[in-house]
Amino acid sequence: MDGDDVKGGARCLVTGGTGYIGGRLVPELLAAGYRVRCLARSPGKLRDHPWAGDIEVAHGDVTDAGSVAEAMRDVDVAYYLVHALVTGAGFEKTDREAARIFGEQARAAGVKRIVYLGGLTPQGVPEHELSPHLRSRAEVGRILMDCGVPTAVLRAAVIIGSGSASFEMLRYLTERLPVMVTPSWVHTRIQPIAVRDVLRLLVGSAHLPADVNRTFDIGGPDVLTYREMMVRYAEIAGLPRRVILPVPVLTPTLSSHWVGLVTPVPASIARPLAESLRHEVVCHERDIEGYLPYPPGRPLPFDESVRLALQRVRDAQVVTRWTSASVPGAPSDPLPTDPDWAGGSLYTDVRETSVDAPPEALWRVVEGVGGENGWYSFPLAWALRGWLDRMAGGVGLRRGRRDAQRLRVGDSLDFWRVEEIVPGRLLRLRAEMRLPGLAWLEMYVEPEGTGRSRYRQRALFHPHGLLGQAYWWGVSPFHAVVFGGMARNIARAAATTAPLPRRRERTPAR
Repeated sequence: MDGDDVKGGARCLVTGGTGYIGGRLVPELLAAGYRVRCLARSPGKLRDHPWAGDIEVAHGDVTDAGSVAEAMRDVDVAYYLVHALVTGAGFEKTDREAARIFGEQARAAGVKRIVYLGGLTPQGVPEHELSPHLRSRAEVGRILMDCGVPTAVLRAAVIIGSGSASFEMLRYLTERLPVMVTPSWVHTRIQPIAVRDVLRLLVGSAHLPADVNRTFDIGGPDVLTYREMMVRYAEIAGLPRRVILPVPVLTPTLSSHWVGLVTPVPASIARPLAESLRHEVVCHERDIEGYLPYPPGRPLPFDESVRLALQRVRDAQVVTRWTSASVPGAPSDPLPTDPDWAGGSLYTDVRETSVDAPPEALWRVVEGVGGENGWYSFPLAWALRGWLDRMAGGVGLRRGRRDAQRLRVGDSLDFWRVEEIVPGRLLRLRAEMRLPGLAWLEMYVEPEGTGRSRYRQRALFHPHGLLGQAYWWGVSPFHAVVFGGMARNIARAAATTAPLPRRRERTPAR
């Protein structure tokens, strides 16, 4: 199958379109002339992407053969960009089953090419000695190559791009610790690659020859230790030279908690990243260049990749982040919409206040909550809740925001995720902190006439068992301070930024 055969209206199926790579691949495929269909468990998360109107969306899950079969109809190229790491324990079994279903349904539908982005594995290391993360990635690649559909498995080590988990880990470790005691893996040799080059190779792999069914190592031009990466990052970012003291006693578990303490990347995600660096991850062949030659100036060197990523962060132009994917243990149940919901107890805390500002000014404050702007009440309480969440293995408050001013469905927002947004009217957040139940926070903006508005805030909690009941009643005495203060301060912030015009007094005629 050559390029002309594929691009003549060819359809690509993308799994993982709500994730970091998938969310960037979709517009690249559209720009290259392909039709795109995305398979998503939560189609609403795709709604606010700028390319949402240019794609088809199939509702389903890679572990459900029926929904995968439906999504595969009339598909020429299928991209497999998902992995079950975020499901927690047992993810290898889930990965194995999902890959088997994907391959079988691709073959049954007559798909001409599968493209999979996996992890670069060290040469000469027995598979049983690899981290569970890398071992599962390698197994998924084999399953797809054995399914009967020509498959290209692209294997990358560290991907450098604004918002990637690897880049965020490198960035925060270097920026926050001028002197650091580090695990021994800082001496491991790594071949990082720019996300731009990964995307180019993913798009190009759609029209590889039909007889190509193999793995390809992909990497940038530089081979560096993690220590060298931190030193060079500091130079590019204009930071003083970092003092790095490696010690052999930090196991992958301990070092993942260390990373989780210092960076926004929680230990649950930091651990597979750290475990993957125990062995050298360097390309041992560059055969992909024989099929997809790099244009002049590519692949991008490490320093240029970092400069571009930093510029994106500083310009607030981070298109997708590692937080686009859900995290282990995060609830995914939708908000109960029936006022007399039959699913058990549903506790609420409701606050309302009139605001001396027009609705659009109030909405700007509501849409700007979280991240650097904070939560407008008792910062110590929010910080403490974030620390407790991280100690329990959760995400804490450090994920921040993708964009300082705008939100879209599916965005992470500290330890919340945007579940619904109606511009100018409603923001609904779903809690992703560790809780004995499910929780939401809703913020409404309503016009009140004469340039005023009304702010309504509702916190909801559906407890799980006795522990959930105890949790709600244990924290409810603090709601007046936390939620009450939040409502008052949001109203005050809106009024301060957009005060109502004073009425001009009429001067009596003389």
